Amino acid sequence: MTRRIAHAAPIVALVLAFAIAPAAFASKGGAGGKRSGGGGSSSFSLVLMDGATQPTYGGRITFNVSTTATDRPYVGLRCWQGSTLVGDGYVGYFPSYPFDPWFTLSSLPWAPDLEASCTARLFYFGRRGRENVLKTMTFLVAP
Repeated sequence: MTRRIAHAAPIVALVLAFAIAPAAFASKGGAGGKRSGGGGSSSFSLVLMDGATQPTYGGRITFNVSTTATDRPYVGLRCWQGSTLVGDGYVGYFPSYPFDPWFTLSSLPWAPDLEASCTARLFYFGRRGRENVLKTMTFLVAP
């Protein structure tokens, strides 16, 4: 039992580091993003950085984001290797977002020699801090 807890601790720390800090900033001010009539239109696309031709372990990615549903859109990214969560992060795509506007495809629990499956979701935070998902996409990350 102690070994299981010790093994899970780095994963829990990683998930909390990716998820809590940006989410805490995002929920400041209460309402989060504002809707513009009828939910608006939304799209987003994957952008590879640093000359990459495909998403690979250790690489950086960002997204082109367009939406009329909110003035504070976010992209949440979760990556899995089998049943193991190896990445969970958020980036805001609006001018006042205080962190880097990209994701790095690596983490402590991520096995660099295995493929990962990632799901990105374009969303905004609703009045009670709930994610209102506008679009999703899935892609593979090569070793």
